[in-house]
Amino acid sequence: MTKQEFAALTGAGIVLLDGATGSNLRAAGMPVGVPPERWALDYPQALLDLQRAYVCAGSQILCAPTFSANRLALRHYFLEDRVAELNAALVALSRQASGGRALVAGDLATLGQPMEPAGRMTYTRAYDIYREQIQALAEAGVDLLAAETLMGTEEALALLDAASSVCDLPVLCAFSAEADGGVLFGGSVREAALAVQEMGAAAVGVNCSVGPDQLEAVIRTIREAVDIPVVAKPNAGLPVIDHLGRAHYAMGPEDFARHMAVLAEAGATMVGGCCGTTPAHIRKLAAAVGRGPSGEPDRE
Repeated sequence: MTKQEFAALTGAGIVLLDGATGSNLRAAGMPVGVPPERWALDYPQALLDLQRAYVCAGSQILCAPTFSANRLALRHYFLEDRVAELNAALVALSRQASGGRALVAGDLATLGQPMEPAGRMTYTRAYDIYREQIQALAEAGVDLLAAETLMGTEEALALLDAASSVCDLPVLCAFSAEADGGVLFGGSVREAALAVQEMGAAAVGVNCSVGPDQLEAVIRTIREAVDIPVVAKPNAGLPVIDHLGRAHYAMGPEDFARHMAVLAEAGATMVGGCCGTTPAHIRKLAAAVGRGPSGEPDRE
């Protein structure tokens, strides 16, 4: 997908993204402590069913489950030398699920470590880690790149720098921001949005962290600061953790869609869900923003 094609897509109206992957795979039986990337390949039907349901609910873009398929994260499972193999296989799985009815984004994540001088992660190391994964995703044939749950401006800039050295794919940058607009590694989401726009990001916004009911002011701030499309992909509210360490999200599909419609009015033009959201959430969201679903109703 070229940047011109991306501009045509986003210029045609609100673009519907998908919902959560990890929390739904957990509900489908994925145990705690296993790498989701490996589990999705060992039990592909769970992912295929989930992503097909998102397409039927109206999602125009699916995120391949490559969120942590980078060398830094995979080393915890002794899989760091299989970056290219895992990314290629996971993209192929999402491509199969899409059935040609949705675009497939290569998903990239925060490295989870502050950059120097606040932390030990260097710009060069972050660049190298991202470049390796982006190279694998580009070779696997993704339509675009989606960088999610970013925690600092510097890591976003390293990612965009790495992407531009590999390919010309559009890159979405979504930060994990607090309700007051603060970014977790410091600074504000407004500052981060301006910085990534300058570096060539195709869209910018927020995902994860809090629910849509707490993000109206944040979305308005981003919309006023940048000229590129604004992403809103929040959780289904804040989670409650039970005695077994499982997260439960209380915001149901109808409430989620109602609050997301407010974010669309505030300027979000690429909308979806993060942790705790399901195909039912996306179906209700599609209706709330005038993007009707394309298949049978999903079970909540």
